[in-house]
Amino acid sequence: MGFCKKLIVATTNSGKLREFIQLLEPLNIEVLSLKDFPEIGEIEETGATFIDNALLKARAVARITGYISLADDSGLEVDYLGGLPGVNSARFAGEPKDDSRNNLKLLSLMKGIPPIKRIGRFKCAIAIVGFDQTEYIAQGSCEGFILDEKRGDKGFGYDPLFYVPEYKKTFAELDMETKNKISHRGIAAEKALDILKRIFIDDRP
Repeated sequence: MGFCKKLIVATTNSGKLREFIQLLEPLNIEVLSLKDFPEIGEIEETGATFIDNALLKARAVARITGYISLADDSGLEVDYLGGLPGVNSARFAGEPKDDSRNNLKLLSLMKGIPPIKRIGRFKCAIAIVGFDQTEYIAQGSCEGFILDEKRGDKGFGYDPLFYVPEYKKTFAELDMETKNKISHRGIAAEKALDILKRIFIDDRP
């Protein structure tokens, strides 16, 4: 297959796709998603780590479509809980996925735990698979603390409980520009953009 400036983002999440389209705008490439390939169906995330899950999705999409693919996986790790919810962040309280129930479960498990033991971090892994099946990984993380009550209404997921001391705010209280600059996903996405620039602009997969 000849070189083509087309990238498949392995997601059906419209919000996440919009973020990636905005991020990749400088590359002047066509960005598609799994909604453009309904025959692929849902790719089960069976990996033990964020990198495992990102690679599972990126590999599958690249193999089926023949295009360069990008996939991400992210979540919250809490030290007191031994790294939970981790790769199960989105389904921490069970199926179906529900942010409110996930937050309530986290609050319940952390009830009465002193601030010094409420350390946690958001982590993100982005996997890119090229035409020749070359694999690239970009990672990002952001350290913070788990509050004992929700604050803010701008975020999603665990954002209202994740407090960043440097800004004295939760992710759900930060403006989008600031959050994107310091967040796990924002940091990983900037690294991924550098990789994609080498692939699409410098033509060095």
